[in-house]
Amino acid sequence: MAFLADALSRVRPSATIAVAQKARELRASGRDVISLGAGEPDFDTPDNIKEAAIDAIRRGETKYPPVAGIVELRQAISAKFKRENDLDYAIDEIIVGTGGKQILFNALMATLNPGDEVVIPTPYWVSYPEMTAIFGGRPVFAQTTLENSFKLDPETLEAAITDRTKWLIFNSPSNPSGAAYDESEMKALTDVLKRHPNVWILSDDIYEHLCYGDFRFVSPAQIEPSLKDRTLTMNGVSKAYAMTGWRIGYAGGPRQLIKAMDMIQSQQTSGATTIAQWAAVEALNGPQDFVTKNKAVFEARRDLVVSMLNQATGITCPTPQGAFYVYPSCAGLIGKTAPSGKRIETDEDFVTELLETEGVAVVHGAAFGLGPNFRISYATSEEQLEECCRRIQRFCAACR
Repeated sequence: MAFLADALSRVRPSATIAVAQKARELRASGRDVISLGAGEPDFDTPDNIKEAAIDAIRRGETKYPPVAGIVELRQAISAKFKRENDLDYAIDEIIVGTGGKQILFNALMATLNPGDEVVIPTPYWVSYPEMTAIFGGRPVFAQTTLENSFKLDPETLEAAITDRTKWLIFNSPSNPSGAAYDESEMKALTDVLKRHPNVWILSDDIYEHLCYGDFRFVSPAQIEPSLKDRTLTMNGVSKAYAMTGWRIGYAGGPRQLIKAMDMIQSQQTSGATTIAQWAAVEALNGPQDFVTKNKAVFEARRDLVVSMLNQATGITCPTPQGAFYVYPSCAGLIGKTAPSGKRIETDEDFVTELLETEGVAVVHGAAFGLGPNFRISYATSEEQLEECCRRIQRFCAACR
């Protein structure tokens, strides 16, 4: 339509949301569909967090909050950064948004000019390049490989940086691959960034508390303090505390950037809902046993899914170190014929045929910028995961 903004032509709908919607539609039509496309924990929000929200309502904490967040929450975030990440952020270096997505969106809105480049490792979360494009920025994709566990190496990062580079968007553990960077791997990347003072780092740490085994999470500014003045460290309560619907994200960063993001948010949504902010105070300051317990559940699910997928014909599934996704390769199925008689040419063909034949909804790798792969979220019960993996095994065995 002629009156719509030109910027919309640069943006695609979210593939993960589209898969979830397709699964809902098929279920509504009577199909037996199990969706492994959603990126949210299946656990309920802990009771102590719910009670904090109820108490806030009873106290009358229902007025407009400060745009950057209530002081009590920013104090809790500051304490969290110091306690868990050895990062010092003052109250005016912290902003709270309506979910992590708003934090990312506002940071890019505040900084990107047409033609600015943003380095994004592949596979990437689907919104990174779309947010970049909507503000006239140019996504520059830094390719990773399954053989390297989908981790960005310093040589690839170096090659991606130019005089036009403004940001590196860095996500560890990663959505969709679950790849996470240990201290030495992070140091190798921050050494590259030290040589490029024009490049800012947007560190998406949203899956910080979902690292498995003896893996220790580290953040870029924690490993290289000299980069702190050009790093935005973003996090939130959605994944660790099963609070996706509460819509609270936050970030620590340089005052000038936080002030600019605050100004944008003041003209956009104003502050995030007070009730959810008080719930987030309890999440960060209260007991953390919920996080530890559920991490163990996720780790057991990961091991189950990896084992069963690697028993499927034509599938190769590496073991991720974090998040709640696996990103298996379906290269062994490309060129084969599905039970429907359709030839599988791409990972999108694979997931479409899997959905139509077996009622399993997953997201194709092309949506994340790297294929032939597909993403499975194992944030659901072991019973459902076992059933889905059996269906995938059956589908793969039936391809000829």
